Amino acid sequence: MPIPRRALVAAAVALVLPLSACGSGDSGGSTDASGRIEGDITFQTWNLRANFKPYFEDVVADFEKKYPGTHVKWIDQPAEGYADKISADAAGGTLPDVVNVSPDLVAPLAKAGLALDLDKSAARYKKEYLAGAWAGHQVPGMTGTYAFPWYLNTGPLFYNKSLFEKAGLDAAQPPTTYDELFTDALRLADKSDGKVATLANVPTIEDFGRYGVELMNKEGTAFSFNDAKGVQLLTKYKELYDAKALDPQALTATPESSGKKFLTGAVAMNPGSALDLGNFKKQAPNLYKNIGITDQITSTGKVNMYVMGVMVNARTKHTPAAVAFAHFVTDAQNQMSFAKKVAIFPSTAGSLDDPYFTKEDGTDETRVRVAAAKSLKNAVNYTPVLFSEQMKTALRNEIAKALQGKQSPRTALDNAVKACDTLLRQQG
Repeated sequence: MPIPRRALVAAAVALVLPLSACGSGDSGGSTDASGRIEGDITFQTWNLRANFKPYFEDVVADFEKKYPGTHVKWIDQPAEGYADKISADAAGGTLPDVVNVSPDLVAPLAKAGLALDLDKSAARYKKEYLAGAWAGHQVPGMTGTYAFPWYLNTGPLFYNKSLFEKAGLDAAQPPTTYDELFTDALRLADKSDGKVATLANVPTIEDFGRYGVELMNKEGTAFSFNDAKGVQLLTKYKELYDAKALDPQALTATPESSGKKFLTGAVAMNPGSALDLGNFKKQAPNLYKNIGITDQITSTGKVNMYVMGVMVNARTKHTPAAVAFAHFVTDAQNQMSFAKKVAIFPSTAGSLDDPYFTKEDGTDETRVRVAAAKSLKNAVNYTPVLFSEQMKTALRNEIAKALQGKQSPRTALDNAVKACDTLLRQQG
Protein backbone atom coordinates (compact mmCIF):
# COMPACT_ATOMS: atom_id res chain seq x y z
CA MET A 1 0.00 0.00 0.00
CA PRO A 2 1.36 3.42 -0.84
CA ILE A 3 1.74 5.66 2.17
CA PRO A 4 0.74 9.08 0.85
CA ARG A 5 2.58 12.13 2.06
CA ARG A 6 -0.57 13.71 3.46
CA ALA A 7 -2.73 11.31 5.34
CA LEU A 8 -1.55 7.75 4.92
CA VAL A 9 -4.91 6.65 3.67
CA ALA A 10 -5.90 3.77 1.52
CA ALA A 11 -6.03 5.10 -1.99
CA ALA A 12 -8.63 2.91 -3.62
CA VAL A 13 -7.66 1.98 -7.13
CA ALA A 14 -9.56 0.28 -9.90
CA LEU A 15 -9.27 -3.40 -10.53
CA VAL A 16 -11.25 -5.02 -13.29
CA LEU A 17 -10.68 -8.73 -13.20
CA PRO A 18 -12.87 -10.80 -15.51
CA LEU A 19 -13.77 -13.98 -13.67
CA SER A 20 -13.18 -15.99 -16.82
CA ALA A 21 -9.57 -14.84 -16.91
CA CYS A 22 -8.83 -16.81 -13.80
CA GLY A 23 -10.46 -19.99 -14.86
CA SER A 24 -12.17 -22.36 -12.50
CA GLY A 25 -9.55 -25.06 -12.27
CA ASP A 26 -8.20 -26.57 -9.09
CA SER A 27 -4.58 -25.68 -9.76
CA GLY A 28 -4.12 -24.22 -6.30
CA GLY A 29 -3.43 -25.59 -2.89
CA SER A 30 -5.61 -26.57 0.03
CA THR A 31 -7.71 -24.20 2.12
CA ASP A 32 -6.58 -26.14 5.20
CA ALA A 33 -4.10 -24.02 7.15
CA SER A 34 -3.60 -26.51 9.97
CA GLY A 35 -0.69 -28.46 8.48
CA ARG A 36 3.06 -28.08 8.91
CA ILE A 37 4.33 -24.52 8.38
CA GLU A 38 7.01 -24.92 5.76
CA GLY A 39 7.91 -24.08 2.16
CA ASP A 40 8.85 -21.08 0.01
CA ILE A 41 6.30 -18.26 -0.25
CA THR A 42 6.24 -14.79 -1.81
CA PHE A 43 5.01 -11.67 -0.01
CA GLN A 44 4.07 -8.58 -2.01
CA THR A 45 3.77 -5.07 -0.58
CA TRP A 46 2.56 -1.86 -2.14
CA ASN A 47 5.19 0.86 -2.40
CA LEU A 48 6.77 0.28 1.01
CA ARG A 49 10.39 -0.71 0.26
CA ALA A 50 11.77 2.82 -0.10
CA ASN A 51 10.88 3.88 3.43
CA PHE A 52 10.60 0.64 5.37
CA LYS A 53 13.12 -1.82 3.95
CA PRO A 54 14.82 -2.64 7.29
CA TYR A 55 11.46 -3.16 9.02
CA PHE A 56 10.22 -5.71 6.50
CA GLU A 57 13.57 -7.47 6.28
CA ASP A 58 13.44 -7.90 10.06
CA VAL A 59 9.84 -9.23 9.93
CA VAL A 60 10.82 -11.80 7.29
CA ALA A 61 13.94 -12.83 9.24
CA ASP A 62 11.96 -13.21 12.48
CA PHE A 63 9.36 -15.38 10.75
CA GLU A 64 11.97 -17.62 9.13
CA LYS A 65 13.69 -17.99 12.51
CA LYS A 66 10.41 -18.97 14.14
CA TYR A 67 9.63 -21.45 11.37
CA PRO A 68 12.97 -22.87 10.15
CA GLY A 69 11.40 -24.77 7.25
CA THR A 70 10.16 -21.58 5.57
CA HIS A 71 11.59 -19.04 3.16
CA VAL A 72 9.85 -15.76 2.36
CA LYS A 73 10.67 -13.81 -0.78
CA TRP A 74 9.63 -10.19 -0.27
CA ILE A 75 8.72 -8.22 -3.36
CA ASP A 76 7.50 -4.63 -3.47
CA GLN A 77 5.54 -3.05 -6.29
CA PRO A 78 5.40 0.67 -7.08
CA ALA A 79 2.22 2.60 -6.38
CA GLU A 80 1.74 3.35 -10.06
CA GLY A 81 -0.11 0.51 -11.76
CA TYR A 82 -0.42 -1.68 -8.67
CA ALA A 83 -3.98 -2.73 -9.45
CA ASP A 84 -3.05 -3.57 -13.05
CA LYS A 85 -0.14 -5.67 -11.78
CA ILE A 86 -2.43 -7.65 -9.48
CA SER A 87 -4.95 -8.10 -12.28
CA ALA A 88 -2.28 -9.39 -14.67
CA ASP A 89 -0.83 -11.75 -12.07
CA ALA A 90 -4.28 -13.05 -11.19
CA ALA A 91 -5.12 -13.71 -14.81
CA GLY A 92 -1.75 -15.29 -15.49
CA GLY A 93 -1.66 -17.52 -12.42
CA THR A 94 1.35 -15.71 -10.94
CA LEU A 95 -0.31 -13.98 -8.00
CA PRO A 96 2.04 -14.00 -4.95
CA ASP A 97 1.17 -16.19 -1.97
CA VAL A 98 0.60 -13.24 0.38
CA VAL A 99 -0.52 -9.87 -0.99
CA ASN A 100 -0.93 -6.38 0.48
CA VAL A 101 -4.42 -5.23 -0.58
CA SER A 102 -7.10 -2.64 0.09
CA PRO A 103 -10.74 -3.74 0.41
CA ASP A 104 -11.63 -2.74 -3.15
CA LEU A 105 -8.76 -4.84 -4.50
CA VAL A 106 -9.90 -7.86 -2.53
CA ALA A 107 -13.49 -7.89 -3.86
CA PRO A 108 -12.82 -9.06 -7.45
CA LEU A 109 -10.16 -11.52 -6.27
CA ALA A 110 -12.60 -13.01 -3.78
CA LYS A 111 -15.27 -13.28 -6.46
CA ALA A 112 -12.76 -15.03 -8.71
CA GLY A 113 -11.94 -17.57 -5.99
CA LEU A 114 -8.41 -16.27 -5.55
CA ALA A 115 -8.66 -14.87 -2.01
CA LEU A 116 -8.63 -17.36 0.83
CA ASP A 117 -11.68 -17.16 3.12
CA LEU A 118 -10.12 -16.56 6.54
CA ASP A 119 -13.39 -17.27 8.32
CA LYS A 120 -12.87 -20.85 7.20
CA SER A 121 -9.09 -21.13 7.22
CA ALA A 122 -8.02 -18.80 10.03
CA ALA A 123 -11.08 -18.20 12.21
CA ARG A 124 -9.03 -18.78 15.36
CA TYR A 125 -7.30 -15.43 14.77
CA LYS A 126 -10.45 -13.34 14.41
CA LYS A 127 -10.60 -12.39 18.10
CA GLU A 128 -7.16 -10.77 17.84
CA TYR A 129 -8.49 -7.92 15.70
CA LEU A 130 -10.92 -5.04 16.09
CA ALA A 131 -14.34 -6.15 14.86
CA GLY A 132 -14.66 -3.25 12.43
CA ALA A 133 -11.23 -3.95 10.97
CA TRP A 134 -11.89 -7.68 10.53
CA ALA A 135 -15.10 -6.81 8.69
CA GLY A 136 -13.19 -4.44 6.41
CA HIS A 137 -12.39 -7.14 3.88
CA GLN A 138 -15.79 -8.77 3.71
CA VAL A 139 -17.59 -8.61 0.37
CA PRO A 140 -21.33 -7.88 0.11
CA GLY A 141 -23.19 -10.81 -1.37
CA MET A 142 -20.50 -13.27 -0.23
CA THR A 143 -19.92 -14.99 3.08
CA GLY A 144 -16.41 -14.85 4.46
CA THR A 145 -13.50 -12.53 5.23
CA TYR A 146 -10.81 -12.29 2.59
CA ALA A 147 -7.81 -10.57 4.17
CA PHE A 148 -6.23 -10.05 7.57
CA PRO A 149 -6.69 -6.44 8.71
CA TRP A 150 -3.40 -4.60 8.76
CA TYR A 151 -2.89 -0.94 9.50
CA LEU A 152 -5.66 1.61 9.90
CA ASN A 153 -5.89 5.33 9.56
CA THR A 154 -8.21 8.13 10.35
CA GLY A 155 -7.70 11.74 11.24
CA PRO A 156 -9.21 14.94 12.53
CA LEU A 157 -10.41 18.07 10.84
CA PHE A 158 -7.91 20.91 10.97
CA TYR A 159 -9.16 24.47 10.91
CA ASN A 160 -7.60 27.92 10.72
CA LYS A 161 -8.49 29.76 13.94
CA SER A 162 -7.58 33.19 12.58
CA LEU A 163 -9.97 32.81 9.64
CA PHE A 164 -12.76 31.83 12.03
CA GLU A 165 -12.03 34.84 14.22
CA LYS A 166 -11.98 37.26 11.27
CA ALA A 167 -15.47 36.05 10.36
CA GLY A 168 -16.70 36.70 13.89
CA LEU A 169 -16.87 33.00 14.75
CA ASP A 170 -15.69 31.51 18.03
CA ALA A 171 -12.43 29.75 17.16
CA ALA A 172 -12.73 27.72 20.36
CA GLN A 173 -16.07 26.30 19.21
CA PRO A 174 -15.60 24.75 15.76
CA PRO A 175 -18.60 23.08 14.09
CA THR A 176 -19.46 19.64 15.42
CA THR A 177 -22.55 18.92 13.29
CA TYR A 178 -23.30 19.28 9.62
CA ASP A 179 -25.80 22.05 10.27
CA GLU A 180 -23.15 24.00 12.17
CA LEU A 181 -20.59 23.33 9.45
CA PHE A 182 -22.83 24.63 6.68
CA THR A 183 -23.88 27.69 8.72
CA ASP A 184 -20.26 28.59 9.60
CA ALA A 185 -19.13 28.01 6.00
CA LEU A 186 -21.70 30.44 4.63
CA ARG A 187 -20.69 33.04 7.22
CA LEU A 188 -16.99 32.67 6.40
CA ALA A 189 -17.69 33.12 2.69
CA ASP A 190 -19.92 36.14 3.32
CA LYS A 191 -17.51 37.91 5.68
CA SER A 192 -14.55 37.37 3.30
CA ASP A 193 -16.50 38.43 0.18
CA GLY A 194 -16.06 34.95 -1.23
CA LYS A 195 -12.28 34.90 -0.78
CA VAL A 196 -12.26 32.20 1.92
CA ALA A 197 -13.94 28.86 1.35
CA THR A 198 -14.43 26.46 4.23
CA LEU A 199 -14.19 23.22 2.24
CA ALA A 200 -12.01 22.34 -0.74
CA ASN A 201 -13.50 19.04 -1.91
CA VAL A 202 -16.79 17.88 -3.39
CA PRO A 203 -18.54 15.15 -1.37
CA THR A 204 -17.23 11.63 -1.88
CA ILE A 205 -18.99 8.35 -1.21
CA GLU A 206 -17.55 8.31 2.32
CA ASP A 207 -19.01 11.78 2.97
CA PHE A 208 -22.45 10.44 2.08
CA GLY A 209 -21.79 7.57 4.49
CA ARG A 210 -20.76 9.90 7.30
CA TYR A 211 -23.89 11.96 6.67
CA GLY A 212 -25.96 8.85 7.39
CA VAL A 213 -26.93 7.89 3.84
CA GLU A 214 -27.56 4.19 3.16
CA LEU A 215 -25.03 3.65 0.40
CA MET A 216 -25.95 0.16 -0.78
CA ASN A 217 -28.49 -2.57 -0.23
CA LYS A 218 -27.52 -5.34 2.15
CA GLU A 219 -27.23 -7.89 -0.64
CA GLY A 220 -24.55 -5.82 -2.33
CA THR A 221 -26.47 -5.81 -5.61
CA ALA A 222 -27.43 -2.13 -5.95
CA PHE A 223 -26.44 1.31 -4.70
CA SER A 224 -28.86 3.56 -2.84
CA PHE A 225 -27.06 6.83 -2.11
CA ASN A 226 -29.70 8.71 -4.13
CA ASP A 227 -32.14 8.59 -1.22
CA ALA A 228 -33.65 11.70 0.37
CA LYS A 229 -30.70 12.12 2.73
CA GLY A 230 -28.22 11.88 -0.11
CA VAL A 231 -30.11 14.50 -2.11
CA GLN A 232 -30.19 16.71 0.98
CA LEU A 233 -26.41 16.58 1.37
CA LEU A 234 -25.73 17.39 -2.27
CA THR A 235 -28.26 20.23 -2.15
CA LYS A 236 -26.34 21.69 0.81
CA TYR A 237 -23.08 21.44 -1.13
CA LYS A 238 -24.71 23.22 -4.07
CA GLU A 239 -25.64 26.06 -1.72
CA LEU A 240 -22.04 26.23 -0.48
CA TYR A 241 -20.68 26.17 -4.02
CA ASP A 242 -22.93 29.05 -5.12
CA ALA A 243 -21.83 31.12 -2.12
CA LYS A 244 -18.12 30.29 -2.68
CA ALA A 245 -18.11 28.55 0.70
CA LEU A 246 -16.98 25.50 -1.27
CA ASP A 247 -13.79 26.29 -3.16
CA PRO A 248 -14.52 27.05 -6.84
CA GLN A 249 -11.76 24.61 -7.86
CA ALA A 250 -13.25 21.78 -5.79
CA LEU A 251 -14.49 20.06 -8.96
CA THR A 252 -10.92 19.23 -9.95
CA ALA A 253 -9.29 19.19 -6.51
CA THR A 254 -6.87 16.51 -5.34
CA PRO A 255 -5.82 15.90 -1.72
CA GLU A 256 -2.54 17.66 -2.54
CA SER A 257 -4.19 20.73 -4.08
CA SER A 258 -6.66 20.93 -1.19
CA GLY A 259 -3.79 20.78 1.25
CA LYS A 260 -2.04 23.65 -0.50
CA LYS A 261 -5.23 25.74 -0.36
CA PHE A 262 -5.36 25.17 3.39
CA LEU A 263 -1.68 26.05 3.78
CA THR A 264 -2.16 29.37 2.01
CA GLY A 265 -5.27 30.36 3.95
CA ALA A 266 -7.68 30.09 1.01
CA VAL A 267 -9.58 27.29 2.75
CA ALA A 268 -10.57 27.30 6.42
CA MET A 269 -10.91 23.56 7.11
CA ASN A 270 -9.23 20.43 5.80
CA PRO A 271 -9.09 16.78 6.88
CA GLY A 272 -5.72 15.30 7.71
CA SER A 273 -3.61 13.28 10.11
CA ALA A 274 -0.82 13.70 12.61
CA LEU A 275 1.62 13.67 9.71
CA ASP A 276 0.29 17.02 8.54
CA LEU A 277 1.26 18.85 11.71
CA GLY A 278 4.95 18.45 10.90
CA ASN A 279 4.31 19.80 7.42
CA PHE A 280 2.42 22.79 8.80
CA LYS A 281 5.28 23.57 11.18
CA LYS A 282 7.85 23.54 8.36
CA GLN A 283 5.88 24.96 5.45
CA ALA A 284 3.41 27.34 7.10
CA PRO A 285 4.54 28.38 10.58
CA ASN A 286 1.90 31.11 10.77
CA LEU A 287 -0.82 28.56 10.06
CA TYR A 288 0.71 26.19 12.60
CA LYS A 289 0.41 28.86 15.29
CA ASN A 290 -3.28 29.24 14.44
CA ILE A 291 -4.14 25.60 13.86
CA GLY A 292 -7.30 24.22 15.38
CA ILE A 293 -7.92 20.51 15.72
CA THR A 294 -11.40 19.00 15.94
CA ASP A 295 -13.13 15.68 15.31
CA GLN A 296 -14.46 14.48 11.98
CA ILE A 297 -18.06 15.57 11.53
CA THR A 298 -20.45 12.64 11.32
CA SER A 299 -24.17 12.08 11.74
CA THR A 300 -23.70 8.43 12.67
CA GLY A 301 -21.42 8.80 15.69
CA LYS A 302 -18.73 6.79 13.90
CA VAL A 303 -15.78 8.25 12.05
CA ASN A 304 -14.44 6.99 8.76
CA MET A 305 -11.64 4.44 8.87
CA TYR A 306 -9.23 3.47 6.13
CA VAL A 307 -8.02 -0.10 6.37
CA MET A 308 -5.25 -2.02 4.65
CA GLY A 309 -5.13 -5.78 4.52
CA VAL A 310 -2.95 -8.80 3.85
CA MET A 311 -4.58 -11.41 1.64
CA VAL A 312 -3.64 -15.06 1.19
CA ASN A 313 -3.78 -16.45 -2.34
CA ALA A 314 -6.34 -19.27 -2.28
CA ARG A 315 -4.15 -21.18 -4.77
CA THR A 316 -0.94 -21.05 -2.81
CA LYS A 317 0.89 -24.38 -2.65
CA HIS A 318 1.80 -23.68 0.98
CA THR A 319 -1.41 -22.63 2.71
CA PRO A 320 -0.21 -23.17 6.33
CA ALA A 321 2.92 -21.09 5.74
CA ALA A 322 1.09 -18.35 3.83
CA VAL A 323 -1.62 -18.01 6.49
CA ALA A 324 0.96 -18.09 9.27
CA PHE A 325 3.01 -15.35 7.61
CA ALA A 326 -0.01 -13.14 6.85
CA HIS A 327 -1.00 -13.45 10.49
CA PHE A 328 2.59 -12.81 11.63
CA VAL A 329 2.86 -9.57 9.65
CA THR A 330 -0.42 -8.36 11.14
CA ASP A 331 -0.06 -9.61 14.71
CA ALA A 332 -0.11 -7.15 17.61
CA GLN A 333 3.65 -7.00 18.09
CA ASN A 334 4.53 -6.31 14.47
CA GLN A 335 1.67 -3.87 13.95
CA MET A 336 2.68 -1.93 17.04
CA SER A 337 6.26 -1.77 15.84
CA PHE A 338 5.15 -0.50 12.44
CA ALA A 339 2.80 2.09 13.96
CA LYS A 340 5.70 3.64 15.87
CA LYS A 341 7.63 4.18 12.64
CA VAL A 342 4.91 6.11 10.85
CA ALA A 343 1.58 7.73 11.73
CA ILE A 344 -0.70 4.73 11.33
CA PHE A 345 -2.74 2.67 13.77
CA PRO A 346 -2.81 -1.06 14.51
CA SER A 347 -5.96 -3.06 13.82
CA THR A 348 -5.28 -5.56 16.61
CA ALA A 349 -7.60 -5.66 19.62
CA GLY A 350 -6.15 -3.97 22.70
CA SER A 351 -3.28 -2.26 20.87
CA LEU A 352 -5.03 1.11 20.90
CA ASP A 353 -5.06 0.92 24.72
CA ASP A 354 -1.26 1.10 24.76
CA PRO A 355 0.02 4.29 26.45
CA TYR A 356 1.48 5.34 23.08
CA PHE A 357 -2.11 5.86 21.91
CA THR A 358 -3.68 7.02 25.20
CA LYS A 359 -1.21 9.30 27.03
CA GLU A 360 -0.87 12.92 25.97
CA ASP A 361 2.43 14.76 26.43
CA GLY A 362 1.30 18.29 25.59
CA THR A 363 2.23 18.18 21.90
CA ASP A 364 -0.29 18.56 19.11
CA GLU A 365 1.10 15.48 17.38
CA THR A 366 0.31 13.31 20.38
CA ARG A 367 -3.06 14.98 20.82
CA VAL A 368 -4.03 14.02 17.27
CA ARG A 369 -2.73 10.47 17.70
CA VAL A 370 -4.62 9.93 20.96
CA ALA A 371 -7.87 11.35 19.61
CA ALA A 372 -7.64 9.32 16.40
CA ALA A 373 -6.87 6.10 18.27
CA LYS A 374 -9.90 6.59 20.50
CA SER A 375 -12.19 7.18 17.54
CA LEU A 376 -10.92 4.10 15.71
CA LYS A 377 -12.34 1.68 18.27
CA ASN A 378 -15.78 1.90 16.69
CA ALA A 379 -14.89 3.44 13.33
CA VAL A 380 -16.14 2.03 10.04
CA ASN A 381 -14.92 2.05 6.46
CA TYR A 382 -17.75 3.93 4.77
CA THR A 383 -16.52 3.33 1.23
CA PRO A 384 -18.29 0.17 0.00
CA VAL A 385 -15.88 -2.64 -0.85
CA LEU A 386 -17.52 -2.89 -4.27
CA PHE A 387 -17.17 0.83 -5.03
CA SER A 388 -14.53 0.92 -7.76
CA GLU A 389 -12.45 3.78 -9.08
CA GLN A 390 -14.70 3.96 -12.14
CA MET A 391 -17.68 4.40 -9.84
CA LYS A 392 -15.91 7.18 -7.96
CA THR A 393 -15.35 8.95 -11.26
CA ALA A 394 -18.99 8.51 -12.26
CA LEU A 395 -20.19 9.96 -8.94
CA ARG A 396 -17.75 12.86 -9.13
CA ASN A 397 -18.81 13.72 -12.69
CA GLU A 398 -22.50 13.81 -11.82
CA ILE A 399 -21.86 15.86 -8.68
CA ALA A 400 -19.89 18.37 -10.77
CA LYS A 401 -22.87 18.82 -13.08
CA ALA A 402 -25.16 19.41 -10.11
CA LEU A 403 -22.85 21.98 -8.52
CA GLN A 404 -22.55 23.81 -11.84
CA GLY A 405 -26.34 23.92 -12.12
CA LYS A 406 -26.48 21.69 -15.19
CA GLN A 407 -28.81 19.27 -13.43
CA SER A 408 -30.57 18.95 -10.08
CA PRO A 409 -28.99 17.15 -7.13
CA ARG A 410 -31.73 14.50 -7.43
CA THR A 411 -31.00 13.89 -11.13
CA ALA A 412 -27.26 13.85 -10.48
CA LEU A 413 -27.50 11.14 -7.82
CA ASP A 414 -30.04 9.13 -9.83
CA ASN A 415 -27.65 9.17 -12.77
CA ALA A 416 -24.69 8.28 -10.56
CA VAL A 417 -26.52 5.32 -9.01
CA LYS A 418 -27.57 4.11 -12.45
CA ALA A 419 -23.98 4.30 -13.73
CA CYS A 420 -22.57 2.62 -10.64
CA ASP A 421 -25.15 -0.18 -10.78
CA THR A 422 -24.20 -0.81 -14.41
CA LEU A 423 -20.52 -1.00 -13.45
CA LEU A 424 -21.43 -3.28 -10.54
CA ARG A 425 -23.14 -5.77 -12.86
CA GLN A 426 -20.07 -5.77 -15.08
CA GLN A 427 -17.95 -6.86 -12.11
CA GLY A 428 -19.67 -10.23 -12.21
